[in-house]
Amino acid sequence: MNFLAFEAATHRLSVALWRDGACTERAAMVPNGGSERLLPWANELLAEAGLSLQQLDGVAFGAGPGGFTGLRLACGVAQGLAFGLDVPVAPVGTLAALALASGEGKVLACLDARMHEIYVAAYVVAGDCVEEIVAPKVGAGEAAPLPEGDGWRGAGDGFAACGEALRQRMGDRLAGVDVDAFPTAAAVARLAAPVLAAGGGIPAAQAAPLYVRDKVALTTAERLARGGSR
Repeated sequence: MNFLAFEAATHRLSVALWRDGACTERAAMVPNGGSERLLPWANELLAEAGLSLQQLDGVAFGAGPGGFTGLRLACGVAQGLAFGLDVPVAPVGTLAALALASGEGKVLACLDARMHEIYVAAYVVAGDCVEEIVAPKVGAGEAAPLPEGDGWRGAGDGFAACGEALRQRMGDRLAGVDVDAFPTAAAVARLAAPVLAAGGGIPAAQAAPLYVRDKVALTTAERLARGGSR
């Protein structure tokens, strides 16, 4: 089974090619934009593997939550390819991919949601199996839902951006934090592989980002109430 996976929910953009269980990836930190990188990376990976687009059995993408522009980019590229090739699409949760990319064990995945908020979810990772303990939510660190028990590892730039309240609330239940962990296309591919192999996935027309938060911008009054500027 061959398929491409795209991840653009953060500043780390990546593309992965899954080929019969082997996975190769292109990635880079891209502060702004990145639309010009995904398809060239995909073509490079296919060329190196000696594959054509017509040999793909599906397309996967990091569906969110994450940066709105990046989510739309990954979804749009995946949709376009899937439409043209008439193959299914496998949307994968960004926080689940972050947890898988960060390693095994109990992971509190946390990404910067801007506007003084974070995206957060909790998972237990064992091999390529990611069990959701707390579903993805968005909000301030002071109100974010937290998992029970100890031995949790924090992962993601949300801890660097505004996760201090989250650290304090977790206390010694948080064994450590990796603020440099990011969701990757390779992790998206690992999560999508069993879905596509089982004949799953969805039609390209049904693919959509998972925003979690529907409101993109705050009014001036709301920004001031949160300590922002005009």
